[in-house]
Amino acid sequence: MITLLEFPSEKAVFTPPQNHANLSHRILVVHDDSDTCQLSVDVLFGSGYKVDGAKDGAVGWGALQARNNHDLVIIDNKMPEMTGIEKLRAARISVPVIMAKEYLPTHEFACKPWLKPDATLQRPFSNDDLLETVNQVLDVNDGSELT
Repeated sequence: MITLLEFPSEKAVFTPPQNHANLSHRILVVHDDSDTCQLSVDVLFGSGYKVDGAKDGAVGWGALQARNNHDLVIIDNKMPEMTGIEKLRAARISVPVIMAKEYLPTHEFACKPWLKPDATLQRPFSNDDLLETVNQVLDVNDGSELT
């Protein structure tokens, strides 16, 4: 079940019910394909993360500003409204960013290195690839290593 977060002008951000005991990081997933967004939200939530999902860059921007407590943003690199990473960097929001992409805009990153994301996911990506990349960016031990 997905519930909508309440924003004054948008109701396109959803958050699954929070019933895990170990919720230490909040992730915002922004993707214009609602099925892809929901799948990522479900996978991350099922792995113990607090997760919000947004249908496009404008709604994601509103969610990021309203909550102001996301530890990571996962964005699609081609969405209507905006690509997302440029607006984050211009606003000096220092949240780590994972960019889901079909291609990497290397020329743009060469001209504007401040736009380079913390990590990328080549689409289509597997659930394991998603979790591995998120855990790596957040420096989360998945429990497989002995301490």
